[in-house]
Amino acid sequence: MDLRQLVSALNDFASLSLAASWDNVGLLVEPSPPHTVNTVLLTNDLTEEVMEEAVQKAADFILSYHPPIFTPLKRVTWKTWKERLVVRALEHRIGIYSPHTAYDAIPHGVNNWLAKGLGACTSVPLHPSIAQSYPTEGSYRVEFCTGDTEHLDTVLSKIKDIQEISCLATFPARVEDEEQTRVSLNCSQKALLEVVALLSQNSLLYQKTEILLLQKPLLPHTGMGRLCTLSEPVSLSDITERIKSHLNLHHIRLAVGMGKTLESPVKKAALCAGSGSSVLKGTDADLYLTGEMSHHNVLDAVANGISVILCEHSNTERGFLSELRDMLAVHLQNKINIIVSEKDRDPFQVA
Repeated sequence: MDLRQLVSALNDFASLSLAASWDNVGLLVEPSPPHTVNTVLLTNDLTEEVMEEAVQKAADFILSYHPPIFTPLKRVTWKTWKERLVVRALEHRIGIYSPHTAYDAIPHGVNNWLAKGLGACTSVPLHPSIAQSYPTEGSYRVEFCTGDTEHLDTVLSKIKDIQEISCLATFPARVEDEEQTRVSLNCSQKALLEVVALLSQNSLLYQKTEILLLQKPLLPHTGMGRLCTLSEPVSLSDITERIKSHLNLHHIRLAVGMGKTLESPVKKAALCAGSGSSVLKGTDADLYLTGEMSHHNVLDAVANGISVILCEHSNTERGFLSELRDMLAVHLQNKINIIVSEKDRDPFQVA
């Protein structure tokens, strides 16, 4: 598959518009075209060890969940490890792509995979994503009523001459026992100024004008973090074991909420893969589950009776790669060989 076709397909799988504004997502390193991709290597972190693995396995493309290039590079030399990643990628004609928080937001992404570790539950995003466009054309709706039919025709004729007007409609209305005509239209911010200027020439129309700022709709099941409601309450001790099993970990870090014990029931759990402090903060739940949180945010949660489970940053993400491999195979119609890195691992270990 051609590199550009692959990138387009990946963007269809998870729109990069869902990524956080601070993130650096998409195609980060592109070999000179044309570039055919036969093998894709999936990794959570692109380290030099993983890059060597990609070279040895003749991968043409690396999908790295975390972006290996985050802050701008001022030079590309052999001096630092991130610069060396770019050098080796270009030398061996390997493209590098990162989806990061776009995969956090999608319904079939990292956070939904993490929620499976809780057992049977329903979940909703903690911070829902907003659609990129309005449900109709224009960002404002203008409505007004008038009983002066003759004057209305003149006003409508002038409105139709204004650019960026859409959904112009009239329909009968009854206002204070008087038969009138109600006008509704959508327009851009630029057109709104012209519409208001036109209506202000008639004080009666202007006084009866309503201006509504249209809201972009929320995307269903899409957004950052998840608030999970378990089908049946489970003790904190049992939920801890479930999470360890799901993440294939022998140890996690647990802070028990004030007034709670290991036998206290967990009905609602708020989670966020990776570093979840900002996403989870202020959420009403029995449990916070994430990779890492600041010391003081943990203290705040515990003081509010919320238990906290920390599993280290990438441990809450890496297991998703196997599920991602299977989903991408279907999405790409099995046209590309997709493999999961064997060298990718969390940098921390229990000593």
